[in-house]
Amino acid sequence: PTFALDLTSPHRVISTREAIHPGEIDMLSSEEVARFKRDGMVTVSNAVSSNLLARLQGDFATWVAESRSHDAAYGSMIDGRPRFDVETGHSADAPALRRVSSPTEVSAAFGEAAFDSAMVNMVAALIGPSVRFHHSKINSKLPGSKTVVKWHQDFAYDPHSNDDVITALLFLDDVTPENGPLRVAPGSHTGAIHTLWHDGVFTGAVSEAVAAECENDPLISMGEAGSVCLMHGRAAHASDINASDRARTLFIAVYAAADAIPLAPNPVPSDHAGQLVRGE
Repeated sequence: PTFALDLTSPHRVISTREAIHPGEIDMLSSEEVARFKRDGMVTVSNAVSSNLLARLQGDFATWVAESRSHDAAYGSMIDGRPRFDVETGHSADAPALRRVSSPTEVSAAFGEAAFDSAMVNMVAALIGPSVRFHHSKINSKLPGSKTVVKWHQDFAYDPHSNDDVITALLFLDDVTPENGPLRVAPGSHTGAIHTLWHDGVFTGAVSEAVAAECENDPLISMGEAGSVCLMHGRAAHASDINASDRARTLFIAVYAAADAIPLAPNPVPSDHAGQLVRGE
């Protein structure tokens, strides 16, 4: 592949659409690549096959069923933290599984989605040719969930030596205006990295003034199950509660260019962290 390097910024810019891998040149259109560079995000349909999507949904449904026999977070990751987390009010009659950490370690389907699907080819088209997997999780907003994600940038949590970092949010459910879709401040990936500390306290969110600017005209990522939102690691984003009667479940996988070195501990440690998924 041929690349043009802009020496005035830390961004690597793809200057041609030559094949990352034979036969995979059309995984993203030139318009979609341009939209990502301009806005810091793009939503694309058919990021996984219908068969793989069904397997992903089936594994998550199995975990929801298993959660009925637990009354608190359970399971174990490689650092000892619980793998499965439940919301307040979770019960056998009303299961409320809200998060699964590092699902690639316990599901062949999620491993396939993270390492060998069209979604990964799309990531490589943006920050490739060589791409490493960093971490993954599932976030689910159930109907009536009160979960609100305040405005923040992932890069502030998880800095790297350069900013060729992408969060891929794969829709396991249809994402609609009512069930808490992601909102992204367009172009924020080229601006400042905002602090998450205010008055000496870590809040996990940008200041109220910055949040107000982000709310001015955000892009909303919606689509059918199987679509993916590809978001730059520096893009400011947020989401509201699920006000619908349908779940909103996302498989979230984070990737970095092979030369982007993590500068902080991995927020979701995994045996698969650092695995090369495309390139050399």
